[in-house]
Amino acid sequence: QVQLVESGGGSMQAGGSLRLSCAISGNTYSAHCLGWFRQTPGKEREGVVVMFSRGGAPQYADSVKGRFSISLDDGSNTLYLQMSSLKPEDTGMYFCAALRSDDHTRCFPARTAVYNNWGQGTQVTVSS
Repeated sequence: QVQLVESGGGSMQAGGSLRLSCAISGNTYSAHCLGWFRQTPGKEREGVVVMFSRGGAPQYADSVKGRFSISLDDGSNTLYLQMSSLKPEDTGMYFCAALRSDDHTRCFPARTAVYNNWGQGTQVTVSS
């Protein structure tokens, strides 16, 4: 089990950049699927990007490919989401998520129902 705490959200003009952080604590020694999801009012939570903590290529949603980048700092146990060229449609509550797994295939695709550790979320608002 891990605990996740997001930070870094805020309001931004379209075209700007923002970096979200997710502090991970608890069982950080085991392999995990890690990811970022987002949700807007009235819509289902959707996967933005997911990865396997032990390596391999992340999987991004088509809507953020080329603009967002996920990274994991093992030293500080922090998961990052670098967001660039932000668009109004990127507005939403962003959640960090984790799933304990030694099997990297369980990480993909980004299915909300599979991930069982969640942070409280951080709000991102992009204005045009």
